[in-house]
Amino acid sequence: MRPTNDKRPQLTAKEEEIMKIFWDHGNLLVKEVLEYCPEPKPHINTVSTVIRVLEKKGYVGHEKEGGSFRYHTLLEKDLYRKSTLLNMLKNYFNNSLKSMVSALVEEKELTEEEIKECIDIIEKKK
Repeated sequence: MRPTNDKRPQLTAKEEEIMKIFWDHGNLLVKEVLEYCPEPKPHINTVSTVIRVLEKKGYVGHEKEGGSFRYHTLLEKDLYRKSTLLNMLKNYFNNSLKSMVSALVEEKELTEEEIKECIDIIEKKK
């Protein structure tokens, strides 16, 4: 899991979109990342800029390949997910899992079946 004391800045929606491409497809050149971008596709310079920002933030690194760079993630998806969830818990629910789950139930984001599955998971952890 990603350490909760990781000081990397949070990602913007566009940065997360590019990170998801790396997590799903592995090490890529900028032009390969562009191929996986949804329509309407951004300009290649935009993709390149976002990747450079991700590199400055410590989320991706690169290796020289010919006249280009092949980029790779420096952070696993599961670690980012955990950190993001913990930040949401802290910033929006006062570190209360009960409040977070209650909000999901009240907003009808969890079905009755999902609630039962969550209870089963909790029971198995005991």
